[in-house]
Amino acid sequence: MHRVLLAGAWGRRYAAGPACKGVEGHGRRQARACERAGGATAQVRAVYTATMSKATSGVWDAVIIGGGHNGLVCAAYLAQAGKRVLVLERRSVVGGAAVTEEFHPGFRNSVASYTVSLLQPKVIADLNLAAHGLRVVPRRINNFLPLDGDYLLAGPGRTAAEVARFSVRDAAQLPLFEQRLEAFADVLRDTALQAPPNVGEGSWLRQLPELWRAGQLGRRLHGLEPALRQELLDLFTISASEYLDRWFESEPIKALFGFDGIVGNYASPHAPGTAYVLLHHAFGESNGVEGAWGHAIGGMGAITQAMARAAQAAGARIQTNAGVQRILVEQGQAVGVQTTDGEIIRARAVVANVNPKLLYEQLLSPGQVPSATRERMANWRCASGTFRMNVALSALPDFTVLPGAGDHLTAGIIIAPTLAYMDRAYSDARAHGWSRQPIVEMLIPSTLDDSLAPPGQHVASLFCQHVAPVLPGGRSWDDHREEVAELMLATVEQHAPGFSQLVLGRQVLSPLDLERTFGLLGGDIFHGALSLNQLFSARPMLGQADYRGALPGLYLCGSGTHPGGGVTGAPGHNAAHVILADL
Repeated sequence: MHRVLLAGAWGRRYAAGPACKGVEGHGRRQARACERAGGATAQVRAVYTATMSKATSGVWDAVIIGGGHNGLVCAAYLAQAGKRVLVLERRSVVGGAAVTEEFHPGFRNSVASYTVSLLQPKVIADLNLAAHGLRVVPRRINNFLPLDGDYLLAGPGRTAAEVARFSVRDAAQLPLFEQRLEAFADVLRDTALQAPPNVGEGSWLRQLPELWRAGQLGRRLHGLEPALRQELLDLFTISASEYLDRWFESEPIKALFGFDGIVGNYASPHAPGTAYVLLHHAFGESNGVEGAWGHAIGGMGAITQAMARAAQAAGARIQTNAGVQRILVEQGQAVGVQTTDGEIIRARAVVANVNPKLLYEQLLSPGQVPSATRERMANWRCASGTFRMNVALSALPDFTVLPGAGDHLTAGIIIAPTLAYMDRAYSDARAHGWSRQPIVEMLIPSTLDDSLAPPGQHVASLFCQHVAPVLPGGRSWDDHREEVAELMLATVEQHAPGFSQLVLGRQVLSPLDLERTFGLLGGDIFHGALSLNQLFSARPMLGQADYRGALPGLYLCGSGTHPGGGVTGAPGHNAAHVILADL
């Protein structure tokens, strides 16, 4: 297996990030360059000014490994409670996969994570992110599916009419379908901001609080009608295609909703469990509108920069260019970390905002990890089948089925016309290494945000599936990255002739690049697949669902914990409250 990450310690053998190496010591010119690149802006330079000698003095209440969005959320809550908090970020800028960077002269974009919907309103309010600069605007159209000679648009007030063009029956079914999904999404929202029942080893007395939490959940589920309880159970176990077949007859309608079942999920829409992934993407909202999608002005980095400001305003310290080599363990307890520069930092709580597999296999030695945890991590499934591109465009693309500029270009443009197409894309990637007819979701955020590109020009995000996290036959993604990038552009070109000629520059991230740059093992955007055996009380494993790790003093706050991936802030919120209860 070609795994650069697993060849060395966290932060030691990654490729260097873009040229924005922190602000301290680089002067105003570098600060302005960082601001243009979506890195550390002038307003938050103070966040990064702590030198390691100052930052490591004394014992911290908490040291957080990784300055991704959940780490920043956790830091902000802990600091608001008066705790001494230090965040260590390996890269030159905080944000994890939610960052905005200049990838071509004059063009900035959200590098990895690329859209807003799942960010928890409570987190936005508690951290007062609007006061720290966050502004989210809605897409005018949620989704645009180019089809063979036709198209489908989905958005507030127009989806039913669009669906009726394909099937009057499906249009009649749509309101009840959306009502059901919303009822189930409400259950997810109720559970997202609390630790799930932590079912594991321990005495009956110790398990009582967990049984009480399980009982609370049971009562919440009991509030649903029996038929709805059965349907919700089905959503956790059946395929997206099976679930959608129960509701709809038209292939474009099934594709519209089925796409959410395979986003970031290396699976066929016919695979059991993909119905839950569909539901996972349905429980979000934007600006108070449930199920809506939005764009953060300035890109996804605007979210994490606002979080960094909130954490710093509360008293947290953030150190960039500070990779962690290992977690310090004394007498079976986590007591601090050692950085890749050899600095020792001691803390009452060591909080890992990284993939659980990375935590237990890279930051701790095998002898420090209980055997049950080692076994679980050996089987922890990380795979998104994801290939990411950002492109600078000289002009907007022109789609054959819906030519000209319009609100449809503010949408998620989904090239995946049928469930059968998605199934073939997965099967092809399994056999060949990448789909030769790939699934592409393209967003053009500059249609909503003119700060990202020069006047009259645009940037586009391409989220592409399916590709194998590890190529078959011992091949390397470094040798095939550009070949696959050309294929992705050609796929868009089939629906928007001339698209490739509009491309002025591009950034290409294979699964291996996502792993190297952001620590996304196998390119997994969720820090672990959203399958039934890796959800809720089993995320990351039974006995660690409450954000407390395998060792005393060790905590997890990343997307590999409940409720899972996406830019939600929920794991960071939940972990902070558990840590505060312990400190």
